[in-house]
Amino acid sequence: MEYFHIFSSGLIVTLSTVFVFFLKKYLEFKDSQISKAVPIDKFGKYDLSGKVIILTGATDGIGKEMARLLSSFNPKRLIIPARNKQKGINLLNYIKNKNGSSDNVEIWDIDLADLQSVVDFADKFIREVGELHMLFNNAGLFNLDNIRTKDNLESHLQVNHLAPFLLTIKLLDTLKKSATPDSPSKISFTSSNIMISNEIAHRYQNSNITSSSAHPGLINTQMIKSNDSLIGKIIIKFVKYHTESWEQGAVNMLYPVLSSNINDNGNYFDKCVEREPNKITLDEEMREILWDFSVDLLTEKGYFQK
Repeated sequence: MEYFHIFSSGLIVTLSTVFVFFLKKYLEFKDSQISKAVPIDKFGKYDLSGKVIILTGATDGIGKEMARLLSSFNPKRLIIPARNKQKGINLLNYIKNKNGSSDNVEIWDIDLADLQSVVDFADKFIREVGELHMLFNNAGLFNLDNIRTKDNLESHLQVNHLAPFLLTIKLLDTLKKSATPDSPSKISFTSSNIMISNEIAHRYQNSNITSSSAHPGLINTQMIKSNDSLIGKIIIKFVKYHTESWEQGAVNMLYPVLSSNINDNGNYFDKCVEREPNKITLDEEMREILWDFSVDLLTEKGYFQK
């Protein structure tokens, strides 16, 4: 029995190593087809003076670098929703050390695993700020366990989709009021929300609002490191072979939104290059089904009124 256990463990490790090797080769080939359109040293300076920005998922990884870069572009206010107060303080110190100041950055309380917290954040923002020019939905969750949220929903469904959807819907009127034809308000999603991004672009195409989604690249973030299972360890081992820096991931997310040379509305970007996503994400009927499902679920939970 002991020999069988040793053999099985060895086989798993061997197969995992082979899998990682071939996956690495495949992604190297894929990357050769998509050049880094905007390497870090070519990422320019942008004038965001007068702009009010919300950036979720900013206390770790890619979001941390997005916050640093956005703060350096002199926005009027950069508001960071955060669940962990100490991480928020650490972020402010990081930005101050890198940029010389973090005076335009504010940490506000939110917990995406608690929909009432999302509503409270949005209501406070509308009441106390009242203008919004850019909304970056960057927060995300990845775990291999079946974890339920405070609202008794599966954690990935709520944190990665439903909470950003609710936050965006709550702030749409503020985004519209803050926009002009020459300076539209911008909404950005990570690639996990392509369908919602496309549906917003379709529904609000005449409201001076643009909505886009982007893939940051394969990044070795805390979201991956927090998984201790065998599969999680295999993923971490793979990521070590093929990864980009947090800063490059931040550039990949910011460039499509900030560049004046790009029509971002309703489009999907991979490493700053517009790409065609999976065909199902372009299916209008499927987008409407997802939208209606999300609205119905939020209505059922008492956080949305049709």
